[in-house]
Amino acid sequence: MSRIGDYFKLGDVFRYFYQVFRKPDPSRPTNANIRMMHGINRISIIMFLICVIVMIVRAILR
Repeated sequence: MSRIGDYFKLGDVFRYFYQVFRKPDPSRPTNANIRMMHGINRISIIMFLICVIVMIVRAILR
């Protein structure tokens, strides 16, 4: 049963969301590649959430 519970642990996912959407830390080194990667990740996360909301609304309205 604990193996099944391991699939539903979302702590790392929410920790990554917090890392991507927070203000940049000035003490950490950044370069253009990392900024672009995080920007693309932000866009894809937002698009995914919008699509999930649309799918839920469509399922409810049927």
